[in-house]
Amino acid sequence: MKAVVMAGGEGSRLRPLTVTRPKPMVPIVGRPVMEHILNLLKFHGITDVVVTVQYMASAIEDYFGDGASFGMNINYSREEVPLGTAGSVKNAEEFLDEPFIVISGDALTDFNLSDIIQYHQERKSLATLTLAHVANPLEYGVIIADDHGHITQFLEKPSWGEVFSDTINTGIYLLDPVVFDYIEKDKQVDFSQDVFPAMLKKGDPIYGYVASGYWCDVGNLAEYMKANADVLQNRVNAPLTGTDLGGGVWAEEGVEIAPDAQIFGPVWLGHDCKIKSGVMIHGPSVVGPYSIVDDRAQIDRSVVWNNSYLGERAELRGALVGSATSIKSKAVMFEGAVVGDHSVIDEGAIIQPGVKIWPNKEIETGAVVTSSIIWGSQGRRALFGRYGVTGLVNVDITPDFAAKLGAAFGAVLPKGSVVCVNRDDHRTPRMVKRAIISGLPSAGINVWDLESVPIPVARHYVRTTDSAGGVHIRLSPYDPRIVDIKFLDGNGFDISKNVERKIENLFFREDFRRVYLDDIGTISYAPAVNRRYIDAFLQHIDQEVMRKRRFRLVVDYGQGSSVDVLSPIFNAINADVIALNATRDPARYSRTADEFDRDMQILASITGTLKADLGVRIDTGGERIYMVDDSGQLLDGGKLLAAMTELMLRERKGGKVAAPVTAPSVVETVAARYGGSVVYTKVQPHALTSAATSAGMALVGDGVGSFVFPEFQPVFDGMFATLKLLESLARFGTTLSDVVAGLPPYHLIRIQVNCPWEYKGKVMRILSEQYRERREQPIDGVKIDLGEEWVLVLPDADRPLFHVLAESRSRDAAQALADKYARVVSGLQH
Repeated sequence: MKAVVMAGGEGSRLRPLTVTRPKPMVPIVGRPVMEHILNLLKFHGITDVVVTVQYMASAIEDYFGDGASFGMNINYSREEVPLGTAGSVKNAEEFLDEPFIVISGDALTDFNLSDIIQYHQERKSLATLTLAHVANPLEYGVIIADDHGHITQFLEKPSWGEVFSDTINTGIYLLDPVVFDYIEKDKQVDFSQDVFPAMLKKGDPIYGYVASGYWCDVGNLAEYMKANADVLQNRVNAPLTGTDLGGGVWAEEGVEIAPDAQIFGPVWLGHDCKIKSGVMIHGPSVVGPYSIVDDRAQIDRSVVWNNSYLGERAELRGALVGSATSIKSKAVMFEGAVVGDHSVIDEGAIIQPGVKIWPNKEIETGAVVTSSIIWGSQGRRALFGRYGVTGLVNVDITPDFAAKLGAAFGAVLPKGSVVCVNRDDHRTPRMVKRAIISGLPSAGINVWDLESVPIPVARHYVRTTDSAGGVHIRLSPYDPRIVDIKFLDGNGFDISKNVERKIENLFFREDFRRVYLDDIGTISYAPAVNRRYIDAFLQHIDQEVMRKRRFRLVVDYGQGSSVDVLSPIFNAINADVIALNATRDPARYSRTADEFDRDMQILASITGTLKADLGVRIDTGGERIYMVDDSGQLLDGGKLLAAMTELMLRERKGGKVAAPVTAPSVVETVAARYGGSVVYTKVQPHALTSAATSAGMALVGDGVGSFVFPEFQPVFDGMFATLKLLESLARFGTTLSDVVAGLPPYHLIRIQVNCPWEYKGKVMRILSEQYRERREQPIDGVKIDLGEEWVLVLPDADRPLFHVLAESRSRDAAQALADKYARVVSGLQH
């Protein structure tokens, strides 16, 4: 059998290691990772190999040659441009006239290839995918197979809500040449996205073999360090070269170790390296060939590549040093720090945790380096979370961080585009906003400064002008130490996951577009921002019907900028408004749960006492509302969504309402009264706003106070929602309390269950399997239909926990149901 070794990857997430070499040539314990793969193939009797190359192809070809020195026969297939996984194999079709194995040349594994081949042959499969269970399946293609191993579904890089299995595609395939019929020559084609789904659709036999053993795709620097440690600790069957000196210390030929040096394994020493007097090395550590560790230097859990120098009393603690690099006397590198090839760290310099130094750099004597030179990553698990890019002020979110983020966003947009930038009034978002604004023009982006307006106003301005996107910076309403940065596309929506990933890749690589002097973007103030919004707003409401009603309202503006927008609108409908917190006070933008509850109690008390038609609190950004009816009753988010559904579908019978899977069933019951229907979506805001563009959509609500009225704009807008509620009450001559009184009762309980990240995939997989018969159509999480009851187990996208929601006939029954499934989730973690 022949093998195709995929070796075209550039390994951008391994930079700066891969600036001067392709990813397959990155050494793991002294050998390029691809050499480990060739040794595995040879061990299983596969010696005829085709290597597909593209990025820095000559480095691979020069090292491995024709394969004779490795006991193999190697041919090369070059791609002029990236062709995708399947396209690159198609490029090598001339060498492949029999079943063959495809394996990545930049991952580390010890899978039993002979067993996989036997499985493939016994099943008479046209394509057999090698699968593995992993703790975090988000970065991989998830595969779902039946009990016989026949693959039934592919899911590329899912979100946590889509993770119905922790079984992933390792990229190791056994293929029959018939697969070439599905691949167009010289086109970019991917196996998992294009070829396998097409074969599955046609009914071709595609099987998955769940392999036992070790597999790591060495996808980032942390995984690279772990792969080295795993080899040293015998967690992977990859034999070490050299002589076992005892105590887990391995040394190749020519190694010199001073008598008083202390080495605590597992440690691997490459040939001709020198360990001088008083040196202390704690494993797992690697010191590459020809490297020198000078007197009394210390290495702890670190990797040093070949031809490098570690000076007297220098220290490495969880660090990585590239080839031909000098770490001078008393210099220190801390956890996660990386120095690229041919660099110099002068005496006494300190490289702080997570800092990355690109190749050919020099750090001056005594310098304390806290950010990467010239490119680098911030060591975050991911940039984007539920609320955009979020972090502690001046810790996670610093001005230089924000400037880089602005440059990264600018780099994904066409040069010369316009981006609108908005903020709330607090000084922290002001600082971050100015830093982002400085980054955008450097990428050739023109900036329109919206100053400080409500988020729906900013979205409307982006959508109705020639803007290519927008940025909004706010102080978190939940924690005054936190800043949230939200990015918008040209339609005013939150950017898609795909664009988020592009920004993340550019940010972590710092591979920004830096334009020439003449192309640097301009910065100017946007004209008539609020006026444009107010004029459009008034055209979409029935002012006359509300004027006749002459509403009396209690409005809590939450010290936000919505007062500047709503005041003239309330005047236009002749509303009598008792305004609370109508002056902008940035010190009160973030409210604790107790403070918020107290504010709502005050609103309810005033509304009831004054016999107002309703009381409403507008959140600081203007997107969400919290409602009190005319009797002074506080309405929870689910009840408010049901009331809005009742009023909107009275007017638009047969219309559709979009709501997240977390919404109570009362919404569906109310919609059915008027021949309407509910479209359930994922809980993410982007999913809800995307649903707003569907034909016949009357209302979108998230169940916690945010609403979209597609007739005006397909984004959350608490200000417009307030006026639409008033318009419906006036049109039908009713009160909010009467509408609420007519709603069916419901009982919904939500609780949280802690779960380490590494168990979340396992929990989702087992739940999906155990409750397959009663599970509803998968949308987000695992929702179990129990007749008149339901339970939703929803993994949190940002935190190591699950949300368990249960609805039943009574509060006690709902609580018991939620508690039961919380115990199930807890029990599946072991």
